[in-house]
Amino acid sequence: MYFRDIIGQEELKRQLIQSAQSGAVPHARLFCGKAGSGAFPLALAYARYLNCTGRSDTDACGQCPSCLKYDGLIHPDLHFMFPMVAVKERKKLICEDYLPEWRSFLATHTYFDLNHWLSHIDAAGKQAVIYARESSDILHKVSLRIYEASYRVLLIWMPERMHETCANKLLKIIEEPPQNTLISLVSEDPDRILGTILSRTQRMNVGPVETEALTRVLEAPPCELSQAEALRWARLSHGDYLDMMENIHASEEHEFFLQQFIRIMRNSWARNVREMKNFAEEMAGIGRERQKHFLSYCQQLIRENFMYRFQAEEMKYMNPAEETFAARFSAYVNERNVFDFIEELADAERHIVRNGNAKMIFFDLALHITMLLKK
Repeated sequence: MYFRDIIGQEELKRQLIQSAQSGAVPHARLFCGKAGSGAFPLALAYARYLNCTGRSDTDACGQCPSCLKYDGLIHPDLHFMFPMVAVKERKKLICEDYLPEWRSFLATHTYFDLNHWLSHIDAAGKQAVIYARESSDILHKVSLRIYEASYRVLLIWMPERMHETCANKLLKIIEEPPQNTLISLVSEDPDRILGTILSRTQRMNVGPVETEALTRVLEAPPCELSQAEALRWARLSHGDYLDMMENIHASEEHEFFLQQFIRIMRNSWARNVREMKNFAEEMAGIGRERQKHFLSYCQQLIRENFMYRFQAEEMKYMNPAEETFAARFSAYVNERNVFDFIEELADAERHIVRNGNAKMIFFDLALHITMLLKK
């Protein structure tokens, strides 16, 4: 990955380039941001740029021996840690065992999240962890001399998934790594990282991608959307490239979610208990992942209906079908109930995550919405 592969984030790119050029390279840097913001590509592009022998003022050259090895992710001074699923029959317990799959995955994915990675290794839905055994392997690697690079790089993706034993064992090298060793951590949820690790890193917050940058991506091949359509999708994404692309390719799923949102609101307004029960039974059968996504979608739509009342074009983030429903429904989302709406939907999502009885959760939610709509 090169800096040119990263959408937007020009200011962060400049900061990283200046850091490399000045030699002011922190021993441990924490990139914090959503998967769709570009935190991981930034960390990998920074590692490449640090070791490029023919770099320009804007990017790595792509032609020197270091860049060629980075292209295949086979540089001997580049090491990865990432969540994995132990497969007993194949004895896959450390990241080194997954390197062929990891390299092939990164070859086709610039932006990705944990679900994409787990699907790639046929482990979708399983619990992924950076196991305790990984720390011993990494400690051994960083104890060796640097082979050929200016900087040895250890790139840890999702350190919040590290087993506590693994995290504690790595504290020493994160605090005092060997000379010319850079430890880059990329996290979506830094609050879950061990506090003693957080305090030893220089944090870089990777915010949402600029709307203009996302719009340009959609106007170019292969999407080639009109300027107006590209701008609408870019604004709907709230600066998340992955979310934007998933929304574009999952319009049928969103249409289903919108229809279910309309259904639960109308049933609750009419106090139609029989239909509430039918709704709960049907939603219980769509699977937990879709249930979570639906409840997250509902929270977003409640926020957008509340903002719709202000009639400010720059504050609208709904597609035409959602906006058509909001024209009448938004009157029922106001200062008296908007926070309660969000809280009820968030509670339902938490109960789903904890494997609660989906039928009871959705029926209870519909009953609570009945009361909230009357506020």
